[in-house]
Amino acid sequence: MPRLEEHCWSCSCSASVKTQELSSARWVVCKTAEMMSIITSVLSHAYGSLHSLQSANLIRRGLVLFIVGVVLALVLNLLQIQRNVTLFPEEVLDTLFSSAWWIPLCCGTAAAVVGLLYPCLDQHLGEPHKFKREWASVMRCIAVFVGINHASAKLDFANNVQLSLTLAALSLGLWWTFDRSRSGFGLGLTTAFLATLIAQLLVYNGIYQYTSPDFLYVRSWLPCIFFSGGVTVGNIGPHVG
Repeated sequence: MPRLEEHCWSCSCSASVKTQELSSARWVVCKTAEMMSIITSVLSHAYGSLHSLQSANLIRRGLVLFIVGVVLALVLNLLQIQRNVTLFPEEVLDTLFSSAWWIPLCCGTAAAVVGLLYPCLDQHLGEPHKFKREWASVMRCIAVFVGINHASAKLDFANNVQLSLTLAALSLGLWWTFDRSRSGFGLGLTTAFLATLIAQLLVYNGIYQYTSPDFLYVRSWLPCIFFSGGVTVGNIGPHVG
């Protein structure tokens, strides 16, 4: 009889131990699931906040780049008009800064697109830059870009081909001095091609015209201006925001 009692007691104890172990395991599983739920909730909230901040930063950068493009377009187009490089209808001269209303809007939009694409291309290519793009370097790049535009209106050459070659060398020098990246060069070429094509279509439809056109309906040096503009805006892009 004592052995039977001992056996029953040991069985009841082992059953009790197993029950306690199962309860402890369930408690651990419940707590683990609860912790995982809390961590998932925190990570989801953090991701949502980060996404909102990134969206707000993207919009802010786009607005700043748009304003930069508008200002540069107004100033540089006014220079071209004063030197009779570009000709607009008479009613345009009475508008803001003697410029067609669509020019600053188009240039501002293009500046925003190029400036926002530039850092994305840098990250995609994973290309280290040869220069630190500090604000002092960016301001010098803007000054050189304005100088190239000024040269296109002020310098007198025997023909447009000589002027175009000179501006092409200056534009490549701007890229080599302030950028030297594949993304900058590719984005500059793309900007030059698309902007020149749009300018050709606008002139063809009589929206405005160039004096002494030698490249279909525009000047042959126009792609150089657009190339240097794309590189300049690309250098501004990473610094705004």
